[in-house]
This record gives sequence, structure tokens and C-alpha cells, in this order.
Amino acid sequence: MLFASLSLLRHPLTFVATKWQKLVRIAGNPYRPELHYMRGPGPKWHAKYQASRLNRGLRA
Repeated sequence: MLFASLSLLRHPLTFVATKWQKLVRIAGNPYRPELHYMRGPGPKWHAKYQASRLNRGLRA
């Protein structure tokens, strides 16, 4: 009798446990936007504006 009741509870408890683990995993890994933002001008920007900076220095 006890074994039968435990086997009937196994599936719902497993379901709840997997959902709980997923929730804890998501909550423990917060979105960190600083990892996705550009941290400064890239090489294309430097190539484009380096020439204008040099030209401005020659005119002055």
C-alpha cells in the first residue's frame, strides 16, 4: 500500500522538481546588458574619422 502511494506521487513530484530546477537556473543567471553593449568605437569608426582628424590638423 505504501509503495503504491509513493509510485503515484513520483510523477507529480518529478514534474514539480524539474520546473523548480529550471526556475532556479533562470533566476541564477540574470541578464547582464553590459556584456552585450559596444564598449567603444570600432576599427571602422577609427578608419573613417582618423582621416578627417588628420585633415583638420593640416588646415590649422
